[in-house]
Amino acid sequence: MKIEAGWLNEARRKVSPYQDARPDNEVSVLVLHSISLPPGQFGGPFIEQLFTSGVVETAHPYFKTLQGLRVSAHLLIRRDGECVQFVSFDRRAWHAGRSRWKDGRRLRNALNDFAIGIELEGDEVTPYRQAQYASLAGAIKALVDYYPALTLQRLTSHAHIAPLRKTDPGPAFDWAYLHDTIHHLK
Repeated sequence: MKIEAGWLNEARRKVSPYQDARPDNEVSVLVLHSISLPPGQFGGPFIEQLFTSGVVETAHPYFKTLQGLRVSAHLLIRRDGECVQFVSFDRRAWHAGRSRWKDGRRLRNALNDFAIGIELEGDEVTPYRQAQYASLAGAIKALVDYYPALTLQRLTSHAHIAPLRKTDPGPAFDWAYLHDTIHHLK
């Protein structure tokens, strides 16, 4: 995988309106998330709808809680490993919400300003698939190669940056397996 002008060359593009310019053009941290819509269900169009136009409230009772929500991520990795990119990595996606990051000795807020958000189709309890780890590892390697401030030490979770609000990608995510997969790409 490679990054070309802020886009992952192997990703299907589906541009989200929920984005804007990065205030300082900084890309220096990578945040992993998980998502399933409706919760605990995989497949279907609902994640892409959420990130591009909002889900139809009548499609599922849970979706009433999402009405008016304007969120996006840079990249979604589906259960089969397919990558869908919604926002150029050079722009700010709206994925981290209220968040904090300890950057050396400095505590930083508003991670959307300088983070890349990758959503894995999944939940906190269902094991992620090998195809997802392979695609994620390829995307991370491409991002680290393209953005000089990104390193594997600057890879974190939504749970870590918003611990009182979020738990994703959760205990089902195998960090050691991800790191092994990345190292085998080099």
